Order: sequence, then C-alpha cells, then structure tokens
Amino acid sequence: MEKKTIREIASAWKEDKRPYVKRSTFAAYMLILENHILPYFGEYYVLKENYVQDFVLQKLNSGLSIKSVKDILIVLKMMMKFGVKHEWMSYCEWDIKYPTTESIKSLEVLTITNHRKILNYIRKNFTVYISLSTGLRIGEICALKWSDIDTDNAIVTVSRTIERIYIVEGEEKHTELVINTPKTKNSYREIPITKELLAIVKPLKKVVNNEYYVLTNEEKPTEPRTYRNYYKQLMDKLEIPKLKYHGLRHSFATRCIESNCDYKTVSVLLGHSNITTTLNLYVHPNMEQKKRCIAKMFKSLGI
Repeated sequence: MEKKTIREIASAWKEDKRPYVKRSTFAAYMLILENHILPYFGEYYVLKENYVQDFVLQKLNSGLSIKSVKDILIVLKMMMKFGVKHEWMSYCEWDIKYPTTESIKSLEVLTITNHRKILNYIRKNFTVYISLSTGLRIGEICALKWSDIDTDNAIVTVSRTIERIYIVEGEEKHTELVINTPKTKNSYREIPITKELLAIVKPLKKVVNNEYYVLTNEEKPTEPRTYRNYYKQLMDKLEIPKLKYHGLRHSFATRCIESNCDYKTVSVLLGHSNITTTLNLYVHPNMEQKKRCIAKMFKSLGI
C-alpha cells in the first residue's frame, strides 16, 4: 500500500469532490482545508484519535466554537475515508471529547420597543421590513426578485440565495459573488405576507419589472456586504444598539415563539432543516414561564 500524506490526499480529494457539490460548499471546504486542516495535519500519514483530540482542544482554545470545530472534523473525516478507499492510509476511529462548560450564547434580538420602532420607520423603505416580517436570511433577501412576491395570494417564495465565496485555484485565490439554490431543501419555502407588508408592495408590483431584484430594482442584485453596511447606517440613524443583520431573523423567530406560535410552524417559516434547530435556538423558557407551567399542571390536577 502506497502511503500518502494528508496534503497529497487532500489534493486528490478536492478534484474528486468538486463535480458533486455546490460551488459555495466546495469553497467552504477549501477554506477549512487552507486555514485549519493542512497547516496542522498536512504532513501526517495517519489520523490517530489523540492527534485529532489535541487538534480539537487547540482550536477551541484559539476561540473557535464547538460547532465550527465539528464542521472541520466533518471535512477531515471525509478526506480520511477517501484516503482509506484508495488504500493511501489506514482508517482510525475517533471518540472526540468536548468541554461541557461552554455556556449557551444568548441570541442578539431586538427589544419589542426597537422592533416596533424599525417597523414604523421603514414603511417608507421597506426592504428591512421584509426581513423583520418574514425571517429571511440576508442572502435570501438580496436574491429576492419581484417575481417571488405574489400579491394576489400574499406569499413570498424563497428559491435562491446570494453569497460571496472564497475561491482557491492552486496558488490563485479570489472571491466571487454567486447566486445559488437555498441553503437546504427546507430553505425552499413559501411565507405568508402580512397585511401591512402587502399594503406596501402591492402598488409597487404594478410598476416594477418582475425580473428585477427587489433591493436594487435593477437586473443586477446587491451583495450581502453592501446591504449590511446600509443596514448599519439605518440602525445608527434610529439610535438602536448595534445588532447584526441576522439578529432581525432571530427577532422575527423570537416574536413568533413569544406569541405562542407552534414550534413546527416557526421551523418551517425559518427554513430550518429540522425542528430541533429551532428548539435549540429559540426555546429557552425563563423562570416566569416555568412557574406558569408548573401552576398550570397543578391546576389541571385540581390541587
């Protein structure tokens, strides 16, 4: 059996993988390879558990989240299986341990007051309004066309996303703006339009070109980075504390949960791959909710 280094296996694995994944996915794999796997494992011939465990602890200590490290290990394991298949290396089982002390990070969410403040202000400039009333990701809102807004049935259809990806071609590295299919099959979705949003877009739909992008009202879209800068300026103008654009999506989901919407419906509206993602992100009962739950239970027992 001819042994190969991880760097050599990675080179062959890249070319094998390229035709079968989206460009954005391939670009993400390349970033993980360049920034994490090859600098650490490039000259290794075997991936023993203790090597990988040491790598994990080093990455966590450098500030990466457990999720980010697990994403790196997914790519590392794919490469190992590829190397084993071609008999270039031996397969190793891993039982990686992660610290249990990582606290749950609180989501950045608008207060109800600031949520209303934005909605009231941007009736005249409604693009941020769409995110706050639909929960779209920034890439989805940037890729939204007028044809995706059905005012007759009051529905927004999410069928594409836009993102800037990092391309590595040998020694050449550059970024490229690409329009892609949504993140997962669940991200293809239809979202009802509120009567307030419908009142804003219905007159516009009569005069716009259906094939133009909503944010630019042109045949070319804007990219997330540009729109994010516009959003920051808007938040400064409204004197609202800094909140990442994704916080609008979190705010939409949080308001849905606070309004006692059922979790499955919220999950479908957000385009999550499964309801567990929604539960882990947004369903964290506070003490008052816990008290009400127990009181309700005792009341049902007639106590």
